[in-house]
Amino acid sequence: MSLIPIVSKAFCAPTQTALTIRKRPRVVNGGGFVVLNPQQNVVFSVHGCGILGVNGELVVKDGGGASILFIRKKGGLVQALSACSERWRGYLMEFGRPNKPLFSLRDPKSCFAMKSAIRISVDRKDYSNGWDFEVKGCFLEKNCTINDRRGNIVAKVGVKVKASEDLYHVNVQPGYDQAFVIGVIAVLDNIYGESTRC
Repeated sequence: MSLIPIVSKAFCAPTQTALTIRKRPRVVNGGGFVVLNPQQNVVFSVHGCGILGVNGELVVKDGGGASILFIRKKGGLVQALSACSERWRGYLMEFGRPNKPLFSLRDPKSCFAMKSAIRISVDRKDYSNGWDFEVKGCFLEKNCTINDRRGNIVAKVGVKVKASEDLYHVNVQPGYDQAFVIGVIAVLDNIYGESTRC
């Protein structure tokens, strides 16, 4: 089995990993969400506007509280005239600062992309010049997958407890980068006005 790191090999497991996402209320710790492993230990946390104070900026931290990803919504030069250029970019955090660009995705609510798959590009030479991953299905209903370019499922998002809107699960396939998957979910959470949004 080969590892497919985007953030780091440290976040790639040799077996399928079942993660639970628990949204935090916006009034507690500024919202966002925590990601739990099957032993109910926090393995990631995502912080948005409630903590950072800036809309359109997210930070993903590992279980020890170290910042690993900084994600920012960036508009193009013509942003004032068109929402078509709004993109989210994820950066590796090094020495407490965003440094190396890792991935980007276009806001699906811009232009006419509402019903099409959300495509994600990885900023590395060993990846394609187009898109590398895509989100299929409906994130709002917690019924979607993240697939690679060949159509292989990287991660599946689903409802774990139907009675609770604050819990859902993500199954990440062996070898894929869990931090990258959580970064994509953090962007989707913000785009659709969930726990990381102001």
